Amino acid sequence: MKVLITGSNGLLGQYLVQRLAGLPEYEVIATGRGANRLRIQQGYTYESVNLADESAVKGLVERHQPQVIVHAGAMTQADDCERNKDACWMVNVTATRYLLQGAEKAGAYFVFLSTDFVFDGLAGPYKEDDPVNPINYYGASKVAAERIVKQSKAKWGIARTVLVYGLADDPRRSNIITWVKSNLEQKKKLKVVSDQWRTPTLVQDLAEGVKLMLDKKAEGVYHLSGKDMLTPFEMAIQVADYLELDTKLLEKVDASTFKQPAPRPGRTGFVIDKAVQDLGYAPHSFEEGLKVVIEQLKPK
Repeated sequence: MKVLITGSNGLLGQYLVQRLAGLPEYEVIATGRGANRLRIQQGYTYESVNLADESAVKGLVERHQPQVIVHAGAMTQADDCERNKDACWMVNVTATRYLLQGAEKAGAYFVFLSTDFVFDGLAGPYKEDDPVNPINYYGASKVAAERIVKQSKAKWGIARTVLVYGLADDPRRSNIITWVKSNLEQKKKLKVVSDQWRTPTLVQDLAEGVKLMLDKKAEGVYHLSGKDMLTPFEMAIQVADYLELDTKLLEKVDASTFKQPAPRPGRTGFVIDKAVQDLGYAPHSFEEGLKVVIEQLKPK
């Protein structure tokens, strides 16, 4: 099966390319902006593509004629989206339309990656059919893109996820585990939010969930996240405890402490029963995911 993956330089893209490229039944075409930044560069084809360029996107799909398109490329930093709404809309909405038009022409199954930020955070954890009501521009752009996907003539699936963490090939990219570890090892105090709730998602679990969707050509919306509802402060405490670092350096604060352009929903998180039942999705607990990431950090 020939699969085209956008956003391959991103965290999910990196793990999805590596997961599928190692399987004989998949032929992988990876795309991202600029050079290929993945550590492993064999076993798949890479092309640099600007998703905002309609002719380039359609040309890419026409050249490769994929049977599956996984659209993981996006502008995902909520504050950046709030500051630069035109760029956000172009990357998250318009580019999705270009890819869908290519998918319709190629007869490809289309999987779109979305977010818990489509919800307002007043009633989490959320099921797939709960009404969306975004409170920031990033969430609004994803709702608009989801609507385009649902109206498409292509066979489609939407994979929503929550607060993805894991170790990127690019050492400059941080996550909550490495952020807490690095600061506490340097005896730095950290202010950590305690009034937002999420079901944090290990990137390996998300990549596996997307693969399960591809294996079954699963149609409709699926919630793919971790199973533990935690605040960032609770996550930070677990990291400190596991690494035997000083938890007294962690200060519990509420979200109003930080002046951020994009408002954040209070309580999101997902009910993942549908993915568990339909796909056989089986994510790690946060404690297990923490161990996976720490193990990856050890020198090989």
